[in-house]
Amino acid sequence: MEESAILNNSECTRKCSENLSAVEDAIYVIGGKWKLKIIIVLQESGNIRFNELQRNIQGISARVLSNELKDLELNGFVKRVVHAEQTPVIVEYISTDYSRTLKPVIMALSEWGKTHKRNIREDAF
Repeated sequence: MEESAILNNSECTRKCSENLSAVEDAIYVIGGKWKLKIIIVLQESGNIRFNELQRNIQGISARVLSNELKDLELNGFVKRVVHAEQTPVIVEYISTDYSRTLKPVIMALSEWGKTHKRNIREDAF
């Protein structure tokens, strides 16, 4: 019986470690103040230019937006499209299919956030 408990504890520790590692990886890629906001705006807007994207995300500076877009592009969440055939050259950003795999996660976070805000207001804790 005791040996079985040790095996179960060992298995639990391994699974917990795997889950923590996976969550850390996810937070590393989409964490921070701006990344999810950028992803949400891009998913809702379709093709969008830099200045319009900046206007849609209250409080973000051009420098931070530029850096965040580069990170998101490196991780496959954003595609930068350059229309060089036009004068002046137009650059648009679009969300990728990979970025849209986050939709259920974003929706779950949104629902949780609404519930949490309601609980705080009602002092349900």
